[in-house]
Amino acid sequence: MTDSEARKAIDAIWRMEAPRLIAGLARVVRDVGLAEELAQDALVAALEHWPADGIPDNAGAWLAATGRRRAIDVLRRRKTLDRKHEELAHTLPREQPAPDEGSRDDVGDDLLRLIFIACHPVLSREARAALTLRLLCGLTTDEIARAFLVAEPTVAQRIVRAKRTLAEEQVPFELPRRAERASRLSSVLEVIYLVFNEGYSATAGAAWVRPDLCEDALRLGRVLAGLTPEEPEVHGLVALMEIQASRMGARQTPSGEPVLLLDQNRALWDRLLIGRGLAALARAEELGGARRPYALQAAIASCHARAPRAEDTDWARIAALYAVLGEVDPSPIVELNRAVAVSMAEGPAAGLAIVDGLRTLPALASYHLLPAVRADLLAKLGRAAEARTELERAASLTHNDRERALLLSRASRL
Repeated sequence: MTDSEARKAIDAIWRMEAPRLIAGLARVVRDVGLAEELAQDALVAALEHWPADGIPDNAGAWLAATGRRRAIDVLRRRKTLDRKHEELAHTLPREQPAPDEGSRDDVGDDLLRLIFIACHPVLSREARAALTLRLLCGLTTDEIARAFLVAEPTVAQRIVRAKRTLAEEQVPFELPRRAERASRLSSVLEVIYLVFNEGYSATAGAAWVRPDLCEDALRLGRVLAGLTPEEPEVHGLVALMEIQASRMGARQTPSGEPVLLLDQNRALWDRLLIGRGLAALARAEELGGARRPYALQAAIASCHARAPRAEDTDWARIAALYAVLGEVDPSPIVELNRAVAVSMAEGPAAGLAIVDGLRTLPALASYHLLPAVRADLLAKLGRAAEARTELERAASLTHNDRERALLLSRASRL
């Protein structure tokens, strides 16, 4: 194996093993920042030894053993050995652990703890997203900065401050008590879906979609569903992401131009992901989560997934589901989406009446999809000049280059 091949293999292994490695080390040292540093030390050791010695059969265990040895060295230097050193010694794997050594439950518990810590409510929303992408998705600071189109030093500061805040607040490396878990879980799900949405429809920049972010979010959601099998809203979120991700292959042309939902070639939709999503939705509903926000959104997405053609879509059901979602989790964006569904079910005039009622809301003042939706409805009603004005306004509000080009193209056709 050449050095180049070894480095590619190590990078792939690191992406898979880093979250488990950091989680296991954090359980030992009780410090997420230190755990990440120790994991990086283990990666450096792998880069030094594996190209010459070969990649171990159990690469994850090799990294874990190396990381824990580094942990003992750090604690020894800090003169905090005594009882802690004795405890760590018992956790140290043998030189060549068997592939199945260690408790899968322990690994799962560590990952779950790390997810809850990275998404702890004591951190800001931006810090949670950055720390999640760093610790659980393995993205570099530069990759996170590019994902959210902010300066790399800004992301680095967010991550450093997040780790410092967790240490200063003495956030324990443990699962929250059941009484606290619901509110903490909602924070976890919010961050995972935030990552997915940024990949599904990039806020800004030259790319319309970021499939890598969608894949990272899906992986986290699937892990969380496996670790909390009785939580209906987790399955609801996984269902929503699976079904939405199924459309990724049809959401843009080969040259990268956006393709809107009703114009997509449904033969390109991934039927395997749709099947997984529908199964996750059924599980969420079985657990009593049918009226939870993510499950309701997944049910809406399933209406599109089940329609062989755009004209077969059950828009009346989608409008009804949005009405329920508006009761359970009200927001102006939900109401805007309901307006679209109502326009498809009852006609553009009915949808426009709802949209016009949203125009004075401060929350939507700079939301580009409000004038974009209004333009579509005006065009259907034959009010082309007004529609063009709205499309040009929408183009001025979006920060995504591909989306801006699409809106201006639509305006020019009017």
